[in-house]
Amino acid sequence: MTPFSKVTIPSLTGRVRGGSVLFLLLLFFSSCSSDSSDYDPYHHWRTRNEAWYAGVADSARTAIAAAQRQYGDRWEEHCDWRMYKSLRRSPIYQTGHLEDSICVHILTRGEGSVSPLSTDTVYINFRGWLMPTTDAEGNRKDIIFAQTYYGTFDPATAAATKSVVNAFSEGFETALQYMVAGDDWNVYIPQDLFYGSSGKDVIPGYSAALFRINMVKVQPVK
Repeated sequence: MTPFSKVTIPSLTGRVRGGSVLFLLLLFFSSCSSDSSDYDPYHHWRTRNEAWYAGVADSARTAIAAAQRQYGDRWEEHCDWRMYKSLRRSPIYQTGHLEDSICVHILTRGEGSVSPLSTDTVYINFRGWLMPTTDAEGNRKDIIFAQTYYGTFDPATAAATKSVVNAFSEGFETALQYMVAGDDWNVYIPQDLFYGSSGKDVIPGYSAALFRINMVKVQPVK
């Protein structure tokens, strides 16, 4: 995944290659007033990110369980939440740690019929955020570190970027391999499936992430 740029994320409910990607590379360290020079928005960053992702996962599991109780095998038709285990890890049917999986909230269901393999090429629109934090005055700060479009997402005007699926982080790659053309998802990725303890460029170590991903086209390897 190429260097990411810099956010204001929508509410939690609601490797990129090519010159078409609009990198923002913003230095997202909050500026502090003179009387709060010791303020650190990344204090206990690892613990806070773990708790944030666990909260999202709890929402996903609760919604899925409720749909399964009510609709049985047809629960997916009535629930917009999913949890997908990383396809790079142990077989899907084996139990793993929470951070082996991503959480997905479906915004729009596409009508495509093919999901890409890791070696296939996709055309996508996306925007990525770090976990919400606050500034020295306690105001919420939502940090965008990468995006391929400006302003409100409009599929009619957004210029999709082209990339091989396995050029992305593990969590991002996993999400893509479950998507079909027309899908528009919020994808929550835990630290372990993003950049882990090392971080990358403007992304601090131990960061979880939220991506909005719109799958435009799948181009299988011939």
